[in-house]
Amino acid sequence: MTANAFRPFDTSLDETVALALLRQAVAGADDGELFFERKRSEALVLDDGRIKTASYDASEGFGLRAVRGEVAGYAHSTEISESAIRRAMETARLAVGDGGGTLADAPKPTNARLYTDADPMLDLGFAGKIDLLREIDAFTRGLDPRVVQVSAALSAGLQEVEILRPEGLRLRDVRPMARLNISVIVEQNGRRESGGMGGGGRFGLSSLIDPAHWQPVAREALRIALVNLEAVPAPAGIMDIVLGPGWPGILLHEAIGHGLEGDFNRKGTSAFAGLMGQRIAAPGVTVLDDGTLPDRRGSISFDDEGTPSARNVLIEDGVLVGYMQDRQNARLMGVAPTGNGRRESFAHIPMPRMTNTYMLAGQDDPAAILADLKDGIWAVGFGGGQVDITNGKFVFSCTEAYRVKNGKVIAPVKGATLIGDGATALKGIRAIGNDLALDPGIGNCGKAGQWVPVGVGQPTLMIGGLTIGGSAA
Repeated sequence: MTANAFRPFDTSLDETVALALLRQAVAGADDGELFFERKRSEALVLDDGRIKTASYDASEGFGLRAVRGEVAGYAHSTEISESAIRRAMETARLAVGDGGGTLADAPKPTNARLYTDADPMLDLGFAGKIDLLREIDAFTRGLDPRVVQVSAALSAGLQEVEILRPEGLRLRDVRPMARLNISVIVEQNGRRESGGMGGGGRFGLSSLIDPAHWQPVAREALRIALVNLEAVPAPAGIMDIVLGPGWPGILLHEAIGHGLEGDFNRKGTSAFAGLMGQRIAAPGVTVLDDGTLPDRRGSISFDDEGTPSARNVLIEDGVLVGYMQDRQNARLMGVAPTGNGRRESFAHIPMPRMTNTYMLAGQDDPAAILADLKDGIWAVGFGGGQVDITNGKFVFSCTEAYRVKNGKVIAPVKGATLIGDGATALKGIRAIGNDLALDPGIGNCGKAGQWVPVGVGQPTLMIGGLTIGGSAA
C-alpha cells in the first residue's frame, strides 16, 4: 500500500454528507457518481547529454455527474470539501431538471487486482534516476560511432481513485504507471536518421531500470536508426501489405477500434453503425478489447464509473458481435456496460474508450506470409496517423518498413504512408499469423480532447490492396 494513501473520507469530508448531496444531485436521474482522484507523476528527459526536463506534477479533486437520458450534468473542483460538493450538486442538477428517471443498477464490485498499488516513483531516488539516464546515454553512444545524439526519457506516476455511488457503494483503485524510452540519431556521409524504442506498463520502475531491460532497448533503437540510414524512397501505388506483430496494431486501434465505441454507433456516426451481427471482416478475424490483462498499460481493475473491466469480443470470426460501452450509452442502447467508461481525470466526463485492443492469432506461419508477398511493403513500425470515424478512412506513417518482391526483402524504405479505410482493410485481410504480440507499452489514445493510456496488439497480417503514399513511382 502506498504511503499517505489518498482517502477523501479520512479528511474533514464526511461520507454521509457527501452521499446525501450526491443523492440530491441524481434525484430523478438515471445515473451518476462522485469521482475522487489524486494523481502524481514525474518525468525526466536527458537529451544530447543534458537534462532537458525534470518535472513533477500533482493534482487532486473530484467530479460529480448526474445523467438523464442523453444529457449529463457535470461539475468538478480541485477543492474536496462539503461546500464544493454542494456547489457541484447544484450545477449537475441543472441537467436533470424535474427528473423522472429511474436510477440504474449499481455495478457489481470486483476484487480483481491487476497491478501493484506501490508507488513506482519511490523505486529509485532522483539522483539515481539522473545517473541511470546518463548511463543509458553513455552506453548507447558507445554502441556505434555513427551515433550523434541520444535522448532517454524516464517517467512514472500514480493515480488513486475512489468512486462513491448513490446506492452507497464505494470503490477504490490505485493505478501505477512507469515508462522508459530511448531515441537515437545516427549520421553517415552527411545523412541523419533516427530510431526509437521503449515501453512500460502498470508496474514499478525496478524492471525498467535493470540493464537487462534497457540495454536491449538501446540496441533496438540503434538498429532501427541504422535501418533507416540505408532506406530508399518508398514506392507509391496500390499494393499488398504485410504488417508486423505487436505495435502495428495501432492501425487496428485507430481505423477500427474507435468505430466500435458505443457512442459513435448509438448516434449513427460510425462506419460500423447498424451492422451488428453482420460480416465486417474476413473469416478468421477476431478482435477483442480486454482491460483485464495484468500489468498492461491499458488495463484497469474497474473503469471510471465503477464497472469491472472485462474481456470483450468485438469481432468474432469476421462478424461484428459487440461494441465498447460506458453506462450511459449501454442504457440508451439497451445493452450491458462493458467496463469501457473512461476519463482522463476528475475534470473530465467519462465516455466509451478502448483499453487493450488486439486481434487474436491465426494459423499462418509469419515467414510464409512474407514469402507470399509478391510486390508490396512489409511494415514493422508505425508513427502518427489520422482517422475519420465517420467513414473509417486512415492515413498512417511508417517508421520502419521494407520493399518486398517475390517474397524477398529488397530494401528498407522511408516516407511510406498507408492509406485506406477500416472496413475495407478488415475485409482485405488475406493471412493471419500465429505470432500474436502486444505492444511494448507505449500507447496513448485521444478522443474529444481527453487522453488515456491504452494497449494494442496483433499477429502478422497480410492485407490486400492498400494505397501506399510514397515518394517514388
